[in-house]
Amino acid sequence: MSRSLRTLKGVGEKTEKLLHKAGIADVEGLLRYYPRNYDVYEMPENIADLEEGTVKAVSAAVSSGVYMNTAGRLKVITVTVSDKSGRLNVVWFNAPYLRSMLKKGSVFVFRGRVVRKNGKLELEHPEIFTPAAYEEVLHNMQPVYRLTAGLTNKALTKLVRQTLEDRSLQTEYLPDEIRERYQLADINFALRAIHFPGNMEELLTARKRLVFDEFLLFILSVQLLKEKTEEAENHFPMKMTWTTEEVIERLPYNLTRAQMNTWHEIERDLAGRSLMSRLVQGDVGSGKTIIAFLAMILAGENGYQSALMVPTEVLARQHYEAFVSLKEEQGLSTRAVLLTGSSTAKEKREIYEEIRSGSADVIIGTHALIQEKVEYNNLGLVITDEQHRFGVKQREALTTRGNPPNVLVMSATPIPRTLAIILYGDLDISVIDELPAKRLPIKNCVVDTSYRPKAYSFIEKQVREGRQAYIICPMVEESEGLEAENVTDYIEKVRSSLSQDIRVEYLHGKMKAKDKNRIMEEFAAGDIQVLVSTTVVEVGVNVPNATVMMVENAERFGLAQLHQLRGRVGRGEYQSYCIFIQGNKEETTSRRLEILNKSNDGFYIASEDLKLRGPGDLFGIRQSGLMEFRIGDIFNDADILKDASSAAGGILALDPDLSLAQHRELKKFLMEEQKAALENLGI
Repeated sequence: MSRSLRTLKGVGEKTEKLLHKAGIADVEGLLRYYPRNYDVYEMPENIADLEEGTVKAVSAAVSSGVYMNTAGRLKVITVTVSDKSGRLNVVWFNAPYLRSMLKKGSVFVFRGRVVRKNGKLELEHPEIFTPAAYEEVLHNMQPVYRLTAGLTNKALTKLVRQTLEDRSLQTEYLPDEIRERYQLADINFALRAIHFPGNMEELLTARKRLVFDEFLLFILSVQLLKEKTEEAENHFPMKMTWTTEEVIERLPYNLTRAQMNTWHEIERDLAGRSLMSRLVQGDVGSGKTIIAFLAMILAGENGYQSALMVPTEVLARQHYEAFVSLKEEQGLSTRAVLLTGSSTAKEKREIYEEIRSGSADVIIGTHALIQEKVEYNNLGLVITDEQHRFGVKQREALTTRGNPPNVLVMSATPIPRTLAIILYGDLDISVIDELPAKRLPIKNCVVDTSYRPKAYSFIEKQVREGRQAYIICPMVEESEGLEAENVTDYIEKVRSSLSQDIRVEYLHGKMKAKDKNRIMEEFAAGDIQVLVSTTVVEVGVNVPNATVMMVENAERFGLAQLHQLRGRVGRGEYQSYCIFIQGNKEETTSRRLEILNKSNDGFYIASEDLKLRGPGDLFGIRQSGLMEFRIGDIFNDADILKDASSAAGGILALDPDLSLAQHRELKKFLMEEQKAALENLGI
């Protein structure tokens, strides 16, 4: 199944490139590219009964000519259709080929999102079926995939169907006793039914098996890695020094009790005979960064190098500047360097030499730290920020260069302790569960869309007082490939609602990395007052002057994710505010958002979120980015996660190296998964 995509009918060079861009490397990858949702094709409705914001089908005749207008780079096709109950405008983007198809008087079934433009309802970018073709899909569950520009859902569905028809059956790798104990479907049934379920029961059965497998393989990887680290000797033992005590004494603020406890645990680990593998879980703004800096200073004082790896270049630069500032204020002799993907070739050569020679003892950067040709000189400590962006394999990659270093993982993602122990099974856990005394609690409000004009007025008032604001929009997945244009539409609304002298800029996933970095740096510097961003972009930077976080369609986000977004404000001395705009009026949504409204405690929010989730909440809200599982969600699937953990424990207790006959297929599959993960990282 690891055969090339080019062996599939209809896949040439262009389609192969698009599939690679979507993260699909081979035929097996195509099967494991699970749908993000499913469409149930329902009976067509009368035009007069359509409601804004829904996805509906209408059976109607083309009752006008076809008109084409150009708006920027968009070609907009418009036609009027009618049935016995009324008339409706239908709009498509960049589809000029439709002009020859939409003949006046022809009857089609049009299915798409109902939107309101200029006070009237219209159907936006619908699919078109003949009545007979629509009969065939009626009541079926059709897969909906995440797409990249140029790749259509129809083309992807066709390729997956072809793959399932052509492939030979996969050998079952889970032992029978585990499948029976946890009531898990056969792997071949699961792979077919996850893409093309006959009904909801089949979908739930297939999904349970694939989620269980994903968690089981992850936990086995973590536990096998734990065995290695537990046995590993600490080749970089670090004696406690007065320098770190003096740094703590001279800080312009007092560390909290939780910070001090965490720091003493790290000091004890670093002085021990076994390697440190520790997770520091702390809410946004709880002061994890200073703990990381203290650990790096301790490593430098003991003659060792340390590396701090973070997810984005802007964040890496901010950490670097903060460390250099601390070093100068405290008169430390430590030499720090910054290494990112956009460092020039000349800069990289100079930095490599400083790292290789040992003249740099603090190295801060992005994943360039493991992907570039870096030769460390006595690397004693590795710190990764935001663990969900760096998996087990990436941390292991750094440990393969010479003797394995001590590992410290920092996470601002609040996860209930019961789940954290499973997910971070290879790490000891420290929790910083209090905020610095000077922090003002963020004021929250959950409102409906009618409040939006007031929200814009409030943002303008804050800007006039010298502050800045974030506005987050969800990625508009329904409009395939049009995310950037939708952000562009939205930003025009914001600009027209605020005074012209207020600079509003936006970020979206299709921008080049250097443009994203430039915008983030200008926002951090205060040159941009309002930043509109989609969720595909990491906004994890420190802008103490930002005091307003407004989230559009807050119901589309997970509570943990909303809490993290909220943590981007309230980082300075000013009162900060978070405005959650609820796009629907559902009671369950209101209950979930009310948890955020009442509390700023990330761990409380995470545990309450867990209580509100049911096994049927499949596609409600995914905690985007968290742990990066393909299909599993640690909140929705907490019970499956616990079962997988129990199964992994049983397997390893019986067979620590997976050498028994009943585990050979599982071991083989696990090794293939790990190899694929390493190849994806370029290691």
